[in-house]
Amino acid sequence: MPLYESVMQEKPPIVLDIGTAYTKLGFAAEAYPRKIIPTTVVLTTTGVTKRLFDYVGTEQLYDQIVDFLQTIFFKHLLVSPKERKFVIVENIFGQTIIRETLARALFIHFDVSSVLFVPAHLIALSTLAVPTGLVVDIGYSETTIMPVFSGVQILSAFKDHSYGSSAVHDEIRRQLVATGVKEPLLTSSVLEDIKIRTCFVNSYERAQARASSDQTQPPPPPPSVDYAICDGDAVISIPGTVRESVYELMFEQNNERDSLPHLILRAILDCSMDVRRALIESIFVIGGGAMVLGLLPRLKQELQQLLANDSYYRERFHGELQFKFYNSIGKQNFTAWLGGALCGATDLIQTRSLSKESYLRNEHVPDWSNLCDNRHGG
Repeated sequence: MPLYESVMQEKPPIVLDIGTAYTKLGFAAEAYPRKIIPTTVVLTTTGVTKRLFDYVGTEQLYDQIVDFLQTIFFKHLLVSPKERKFVIVENIFGQTIIRETLARALFIHFDVSSVLFVPAHLIALSTLAVPTGLVVDIGYSETTIMPVFSGVQILSAFKDHSYGSSAVHDEIRRQLVATGVKEPLLTSSVLEDIKIRTCFVNSYERAQARASSDQTQPPPPPPSVDYAICDGDAVISIPGTVRESVYELMFEQNNERDSLPHLILRAILDCSMDVRRALIESIFVIGGGAMVLGLLPRLKQELQQLLANDSYYRERFHGELQFKFYNSIGKQNFTAWLGGALCGATDLIQTRSLSKESYLRNEHVPDWSNLCDNRHGG
């Protein structure tokens, strides 16, 4: 796809990836977001800071989105949004009310020129310049899995689960409080810092050894770490057992068979047989939760073990199969944004965007699931 040069030379499109916890923002054709900011809004009426998507009613959501976008445009990007083109990276199964309200704020309040909504999983894969892959997005509130074959999302095989970064934070809090740490010290920012600085994913062998009931002498835990709370003089100890165990919630074995390796295999099985091998050999793990040390080696070992030892999968997968993972060309937490930035630098911004004139005719965003929208060409 050729670069859309006239747009890029004048006013590059603005690219936004508004996540549950963090928002990535910047301009098309750039390699990194200009800023990654918390998805929170300071209410103009009360001065209270709250999460953007905590709302009661459409009008409250609209006001919060307007306040949030004003902060982005006039504090962080330092541009006027009027007559600008936009690329919005979105979850394809996101709430329609958020999509519609965001479009209304952009077109009605900020008078933007056009908006191009792109699905996060598909656009993340475009950063690798490959058409096929199994995209695993480990976000803040959930983990989602979307198979993509020849540039088409296989929606019937989509899988999701609630173990994201938020669940890991809750597990860290639970274990530290059990060791005697005072809960008020464990704010969300402190929990995130502890997770990033001290925690890791165990190897498969070590996790099996610790979980085995016939082990009289489990492996010794890694060393504890002292962590200083920046807001005060408190120093808390992070036990080695906490450091290595909090991510085990993604790999828990239970009767529901809903651990991350099981979800990946089930998503592949929900695809037709002729695409399964291609997906097994092209797994792409993205999202902020994917940046933890040791995740990919553990995930690969778990998948290979299930394929070899679980009769359910052994009967359904045939031949010698090796799971292969793509490496992200940037940091995993902004891979979807980077895909949007690449998309915004092509002529898709001209041919596929929803223009202001089209939107104002009926104040509605065409939806892939709406037959009427598709019949009339979106």
